[in-house]
Amino acid sequence: MEKDVQLDIAAMQAAAARSASLLKVLGNPDRLILLCFLTQGEYCVSELLEISGIVQPTLSQQLAVLREEQLVSTRRDGKQIYYSINNTPALAVMQVLYEQFCAPCEGASK
Repeated sequence: MEKDVQLDIAAMQAAAARSASLLKVLGNPDRLILLCFLTQGEYCVSELLEISGIVQPTLSQQLAVLREEQLVSTRRDGKQIYYSINNTPALAVMQVLYEQFCAPCEGASK
């Protein structure tokens, strides 16, 4: 059986490299926690510190990685720095992960 679609192996290899790079960044539990919160909207650093349970030095380090990898963007309002996801593929992956692992379960006690 012949395939109707011609596969561009070079394009597939480039896409696989980008995917592997994203998955590598997502492979850290602290970064996953942060991105899980950020799927729900923008948060300032002090909010992320309070809700994530991540200690401040680790939080700063992991937010720096997310910025360097261009998965999040920041905006400043006075002394506060706000973070949001600005990477469409990362947001799509995180929405699936949020739905599967983070969202409150139906019928769960509050």
